[in-house]
Amino acid sequence: MNDILTSYGRGIYAVDADYYAPVMAVVHLIEEQGRVALVDTAHNAAVPRVLAQMEKLDLKPENVDYIFLTHVHLDHAGAAGAFMREFPNAKLVVHPRGARHMIDPSKLEAAVHEVYGKEEAQRVYGTLLPSPAERVIEAVDGLKLSLAGREFTFYDTQGHAKHHVAIHDGGTGHVFTGDTFGLSYRHLDNQGRQFIIPTSSPSQFDAEAMHRTVSLIADLKPGAAYLTHYAQVTNVPQLAADMHRLIDAYVAIAQRERHSGEARHTRIRQGLQDLYQREAEEQDWGLKGEALLKFLELDTELNAQGLGIWVDSQPA
Repeated sequence: MNDILTSYGRGIYAVDADYYAPVMAVVHLIEEQGRVALVDTAHNAAVPRVLAQMEKLDLKPENVDYIFLTHVHLDHAGAAGAFMREFPNAKLVVHPRGARHMIDPSKLEAAVHEVYGKEEAQRVYGTLLPSPAERVIEAVDGLKLSLAGREFTFYDTQGHAKHHVAIHDGGTGHVFTGDTFGLSYRHLDNQGRQFIIPTSSPSQFDAEAMHRTVSLIADLKPGAAYLTHYAQVTNVPQLAADMHRLIDAYVAIAQRERHSGEARHTRIRQGLQDLYQREAEEQDWGLKGEALLKFLELDTELNAQGLGIWVDSQPA
């Protein structure tokens, strides 16, 4: 429809959150018979963007019944409290392990201040607002919720985080996967083909759990998956096979460098860069060489950190 709003049909829209840059993170909006659910919220700066697009769709704040969070990392949940203030009828649906952090986000805020510094964290995320406890629904595995008769089923999908869910849309058969089915940036697309990489960012990467989650999503046989980074992907069986293969490649890199001492983080990061370069050449990604490394610089750093934490947790 425009540069901010993309329609995928059957009432599914993607609103570009402009998280760090355009086409990096998305807030999904689902409309059914005038009722609305959001999937993930990005950061506070996404709030006016979503509200503006809702207005264009003739959807009012009181039309929103649910905010579904795939997990509580702040690029997915940072604006949850702000949206709850805007949407008086909305219930926040979040993994049981994440619910308390949405009701009282002070620990999340302190953690992000420690990682980024208070000034930078405030610039990126703003102030995290609490969500009223009485409006929070814990998304236990198998939970089913109805949006004007359109049923959504929640699955506990660990691997990226222990507080992660994936959401099956009974209206389309599609799945909203957050980060647990990887990252698929539109910048890497080439001649209509899409590509995917796992995210092992700190601190709860679990290779075996991620394999199980990828298989669970593939077994649902969705015609499409919706990733927070970035939006709709199709050809799910091929992408699932790539995810399995690349999870194993991540594990091999981490295990190879396990005893590399002070150089370990640098060597894991270099191993990931080499892997991405090979994938780009073999699969003909839309970005290659230095342009690819620059684009994936932050993901590479975070993935390397997560792999270091993971390999330390493994038996000697």
